[in-house]
Amino acid sequence: MTADRYGPDFEDLMSTVEFRVSEQAHITVDTEVCRSCTTRACLHACPAKLFVPTADGGILFNYEQCFECGTCYLVCDADGAITWSYPEGGHGVVFRTG
Repeated sequence: MTADRYGPDFEDLMSTVEFRVSEQAHITVDTEVCRSCTTRACLHACPAKLFVPTADGGILFNYEQCFECGTCYLVCDADGAITWSYPEGGHGVVFRTG
């Protein structure tokens, strides 16, 4: 693992993470609700940067590399915009050591 005065680089950290992607998304985003959002907190708060604004004012969420931290759900102030649950058994993020 490469390290500098700021710690390990992002690529090294990501090499210790495995994503077991389910066909069923564990987070869904209601684009219609998102269109009226003025803060777009999910765009800025998601540590994996998985929320992307669309040209028509909505939000696209790419769940495949989600850390399952729940930050998006906590910062969203638009009722019903984000539905969050844990991935079905055997799927989701797996943090490995070494």
